[in-house]
Amino acid sequence: MSTRNLDKLMAPQSIVAIGASERPGSVGAAVTRNLLGGGFAGDIHLVNRKGGEIAGRPVWRSLSELLSPADLAVVMTPAETVPGILSALGAKGTKAAVIISAGPGAGADAREDNARWRQKLLRAAQPHLMRLVGPNCIGYVAPRLGLNASFGPAKVKAGRLAAIAQSGAVLAALADWGSAQGIGFSHLVSMGDMADVDFGDVLDMLAQDYDTRAVLMYVEGVTQARKFMSAARSVARLKPVIVLKAGRHAAAAQAAASHTGAMAGSRAVYEAAFARAGLVSVKGLGELFDAAETLGHGLLPRTERLAILSNGGGAGVIATDLLLDEGGELATLLPRTIGQLDKVLPRIWSGANPVDLVGDADGARYVTGLDILADDRGVGAVLAMNVPTALTSATEAAQAIVGAAGRKVVPVIGCWIGGPDAEAGRKILHDAGIPAFDTPLRAVRGFTHIVAYRRGQRALQRTPPSVPEARSDAELVRAIVKGALADRRSLLTEPESKRVLAAYGIPVVPTEVVLDAAEAAHAAARIGFPVAVKVLSRDINHKTDVGGVALELGTEPAVRDAVNLMKDKVCTAAPGARIDGFVVQPMIKRPHAVELILGAAEDPVFGPILMVGHGGVAAEVIDDKALALPPLDPVLAEARGAVGEAMIRLSQLIADVVEIAELDINPLLVDADGVVALDARIVVRTPAHGQERAGRFAIRPYPVELESEIEHRGERLRIRPIRPDDEALLQRFIRHLTAEDIRLRFFGPLRELTHEMAARLTQ
Repeated sequence: MSTRNLDKLMAPQSIVAIGASERPGSVGAAVTRNLLGGGFAGDIHLVNRKGGEIAGRPVWRSLSELLSPADLAVVMTPAETVPGILSALGAKGTKAAVIISAGPGAGADAREDNARWRQKLLRAAQPHLMRLVGPNCIGYVAPRLGLNASFGPAKVKAGRLAAIAQSGAVLAALADWGSAQGIGFSHLVSMGDMADVDFGDVLDMLAQDYDTRAVLMYVEGVTQARKFMSAARSVARLKPVIVLKAGRHAAAAQAAASHTGAMAGSRAVYEAAFARAGLVSVKGLGELFDAAETLGHGLLPRTERLAILSNGGGAGVIATDLLLDEGGELATLLPRTIGQLDKVLPRIWSGANPVDLVGDADGARYVTGLDILADDRGVGAVLAMNVPTALTSATEAAQAIVGAAGRKVVPVIGCWIGGPDAEAGRKILHDAGIPAFDTPLRAVRGFTHIVAYRRGQRALQRTPPSVPEARSDAELVRAIVKGALADRRSLLTEPESKRVLAAYGIPVVPTEVVLDAAEAAHAAARIGFPVAVKVLSRDINHKTDVGGVALELGTEPAVRDAVNLMKDKVCTAAPGARIDGFVVQPMIKRPHAVELILGAAEDPVFGPILMVGHGGVAAEVIDDKALALPPLDPVLAEARGAVGEAMIRLSQLIADVVEIAELDINPLLVDADGVVALDARIVVRTPAHGQERAGRFAIRPYPVELESEIEHRGERLRIRPIRPDDEALLQRFIRHLTAEDIRLRFFGPLRELTHEMAARLTQ
């Protein structure tokens, strides 16, 4: 990624608007009006070939009339004129441009025509190192600078929330929502078609921006997965990033791709990528706003358990149900906490969490309850709820919460339910920096979002233990794959697939290959009954579909009969398929085992992905598969025992052997004794020219190719890149440095390298 010259976008000293206009209803007029009315302190130059004046300012007929270059250009002219304008801007010295103009394409050929046009824009800009935002965007807004180079809302409050969106409509909605809520923005970036500046560039820019405390994203598609993941992980370590992915279903994905020119990938893969990067993913605009309400205030819960404080028992029960529905956890109050509440609350209080303060609860009772709950170490956050009654004031309760919340180490979330009085209470909370919601569902989701962010932060800082390197034989696997490709086969046979798995330490069931019924019967006798027999054919992908599997065969005659019957079935179901033989293997008796499917495939956006889910026949029926991006987190895999270990080995296999396009282990038997693969299917292909081992991964695998050994003073030393499991070694190394050495390395004194710092330096 690169932030080169993006400072000219974020903090320009001068702006030129090409296509400025006063024509009612035109984009040029809307942008010009916002630009002139935003309060920008620098120079603003207007260009239109008709000349004249706009709002008392001269309008230049061409760029050649400008005496000095502008830092930022805003281009809103017909598509065919834009490449020439960019060349002229670059020659003058302009280093950043926001291209509001859309591409020239229309109809069935629009995508190809617009792609060629975007290439023309890049060819015009790149010789001058000019950065381009857009095209086909609504513009860029930096309220703190009074910069509104967009045709979105005219008035946007300055604040510390940044918003990035591929859809101009969504960005405008975010800005309008902010105005209604009194929430301000540091930046509003309309990404458009992302010819040059993409999500990775903007996220990297925002990671360094002190004025941005949290980031909202609306994503239709990602174009450079590794760049995106690197930037997303970097910014998520420093501040919350909340992302809404559009195109979660096939029809919506098609519409999204047509709108932005970037093909939307599988929703599940995007969700896995967001989670791996530490982003908080939401499913709709309302949820995006709610997440911003909590995360935008910088809240971080002490634990993942919620305490609920309410002046109405029913409201607390509803919130509890919703919390559990959303996967949240209700705090169990300590006996000491219960005892303290018993002393100060009415005798009829609920006696547990949720805490019912009773309908006549005034502000003082809210404060007392909040003080006691905040002192319970098991409480991560407190949801303070208020329902209207004739006995108390909603605004008084809100003011009391404001006075008490600032003294607490746990986040406080408000939920004031009702009409005008409740709305006034919510405003009091919101103005004091306390997230305030009007329904229990929105409030509960606000809490689950800060929990998700907390989990993401912990995952980003997780350090795996130092473990011995797994046994693997990449050369054997490459030889097997090379043989299949030489034979013009894209599908490995079952025995070949099992040899591949065994070469990477994944346990497989013993297998014998035979040619006919007699050999199958003899092999079964050697193996021991009962056995399973399967057809072996390079032309058949799914053996069960053609009658190519027989199970629980208990005698030699049964095996012979099964093989002969199998021949007939296969020849009938797949008459053109070549039968290369049969596979005989023991029936594995593990009565308490669970059948899983483990797999790997190539996503068009994020590259290799791993999958785990229900296996056996359930794989086609139960859609509960979980996806992950390799290389896997060793700590997470370790927590999942033998299955996690198998996934780590599978991850290493697809990293080492680029020819593997797809892989399924189904079923993988799992029980207390470990795992064993009963069947496997591996699809191979000749990799694209120049495709290197790590290039297809969204997260670069450990660069083993950079390891080397040297001779030093009679010793063989191994030199390798730093790894996450080196954290303890790095901390020990820092402790042995002199104060001067530390000053030169860290530009200041450092007493101890914290876990958070070490995690950044080793990952």
